[in-house]
Amino acid sequence: MPEIKRKRLLENHIWIIYILSAILLAILFYYEWKVGIAGTILLLTSLAYSMHKENKRIEELQNEIKLISTRVKMVGKEALSELPFGIVLYDENYKIEWANPYMRQFNSDEAEVIGSSLNFLSEELITDIKEDRDDTIIPLDEYYFHTKINKNERLIYFIDETEREQLRILYENDQTVLFVIFLDNYEDITLPMDDTSKSQLNSEVTALINDWAKRNGLYVKRTSQERFLAIGTREILRQIEEVKFDILDEIREITGDQSTNVTLSIGVGQGDVPLPQLGELAQSSLDLALGRGGDQVAIRDEAGKVRFYGGKTNPMEKRTRVRARVISHAMTDLVKVSDNVIIMGHKSPDMDSVGAAIGILNIAKANGVDGYIVFDPDDVDTGVQRLIDAIQADEELWARFIEPDQAEDIMTSQSLIVIVDTHKPSMVAEPALLSKTEYKVVIDHHRRGEEFIDNPTLVYMEPYASSTAELVTELLEYQPKTIKLRMLEATALLSGIIVDTKSFTLRTGSRTFDAASYLRAKGADTVLVQQLLKEDLSIYLQRSRLIERTEIYREKIAIVAAEPGDTYGPVLIAQAADTLLTMTGVTASFVISERDDGRVGVSARSLGQINVQIIMERMNGGGHLTNAATQIEDTTVHDVELLLKDIIDEYFEGRETE
Repeated sequence: MPEIKRKRLLENHIWIIYILSAILLAILFYYEWKVGIAGTILLLTSLAYSMHKENKRIEELQNEIKLISTRVKMVGKEALSELPFGIVLYDENYKIEWANPYMRQFNSDEAEVIGSSLNFLSEELITDIKEDRDDTIIPLDEYYFHTKINKNERLIYFIDETEREQLRILYENDQTVLFVIFLDNYEDITLPMDDTSKSQLNSEVTALINDWAKRNGLYVKRTSQERFLAIGTREILRQIEEVKFDILDEIREITGDQSTNVTLSIGVGQGDVPLPQLGELAQSSLDLALGRGGDQVAIRDEAGKVRFYGGKTNPMEKRTRVRARVISHAMTDLVKVSDNVIIMGHKSPDMDSVGAAIGILNIAKANGVDGYIVFDPDDVDTGVQRLIDAIQADEELWARFIEPDQAEDIMTSQSLIVIVDTHKPSMVAEPALLSKTEYKVVIDHHRRGEEFIDNPTLVYMEPYASSTAELVTELLEYQPKTIKLRMLEATALLSGIIVDTKSFTLRTGSRTFDAASYLRAKGADTVLVQQLLKEDLSIYLQRSRLIERTEIYREKIAIVAAEPGDTYGPVLIAQAADTLLTMTGVTASFVISERDDGRVGVSARSLGQINVQIIMERMNGGGHLTNAATQIEDTTVHDVELLLKDIIDEYFEGRETE
């Protein structure tokens, strides 16, 4: 108020009037002092009266301002308490200093709110503040709030968005989801059946799937003998995921002739996309599930993310070789129109990779086309060194092994690239070569993962096969007989089969023995195989030291964590995992160790009761149901061990609810 008073009393026009009056009085005093006295009295009286009136007006104004200020404070306080949104002040320790009455509806005890951590309201708030997320949606009781965070003032606004969020959730839950359901081995199971048995099996399968659909609110239609189409919503999909797609277990319990279980694969497409694209997502999901061996569910959304369920059983071996013959003839056609054939295995090749590559080399020879195997001499594990030494002694065969830069020089747009024993572009011997030509063939026995080589011309993936060498051997049987498979080449293929089957003890079917018999007839030397597979005494002792550190987890899982600072190669930790499987009571084994490249490697093995592929995929790895691995960067052996145990716990808890 002092500022207002001073401004009112020192107005310029008032002072001008009184100054002029004083000048006139001075003149008047000069000519007539009596009149001047009277004028002075009048002027002073006028000045006093003006000042009195001005002071009174200022006092009235002050009172009016005080009244307005009081009313504003009262209205402001009432408005703040009646605001339809929440306001919270917090201190530097993220504790609540003050909250407006709106926030008390979540706790009537104001004393309990004040001084509490922001976690009292939501565990997401502190994280949002630290990560500078100033505009988020958080749940609070049954409400959803749009939070606006002023980090500088340590202030948070809570704006109720419950209705809008409920509409969004309703919209998402009602989005269409397509299910493509496929009976994996229907043809093989029904082939030996009579019409009555086949009709009974069809009725049981259809009844189970219809009952499952009815339980969950799905519309389902059988489109062929081995295929169904179902339509549902995202909410229905969420409910089915909660029980881990129990239909897989129900179908598996139906047993056909020769005690062979019926298995089911489901491809699911979800997302806010048009129906044609949704159908493509569902079909690609089914292809992925089948490529991983079947008996499982693959769910893909519009962003390309994939979730898997099931995959508990080994893929069933196909009884006929029709597909092998068709693929072999297709390979012949592709090879004949190519300028040359470039063959690549995976990085750090093993016996199966090298053997399969040599087999494809012979397919190129049989069709009169030059073939070359991409080989990096600086990326050789000790497990294949003896085989490489034997190949180097064979000048004719060794001349077909070229380094990656040589492969780039001889490649043309009409070259054919054949990738063996892997389907992941990041794992091939030289990924840059994949973009040099449009003609690519993938031959692999691993379960298909999310990462896959783009736009392959031909894919031959059979997860039931023991090894890629087995698949390539079958392809060789249908090739022209112009080239005779030599002893070392046949031995390399047989070595790949023996290594991947652990001397015909794991993942071995009748066709595995057929392939081995064919190779033996072509001159494969079993004595040479044993020599190639021999190991040094020092490696044996290293493996023994690893096994000494074995811990039995959950009564049947062997876990080995190497001593920090000790590094082991992937072959050695794989051998240790294999050895642990031979121990009484062990159904799965995991060996963890530091690698020479600074990463931590994990090798996983199983007898089949536990799907180690799913466990390794959770750690960004992959492989087979019984044979998988991963490599993790920027971590320690101890941290990986803890992570592995958490994933194993989740795996078993999930199985118990299935």
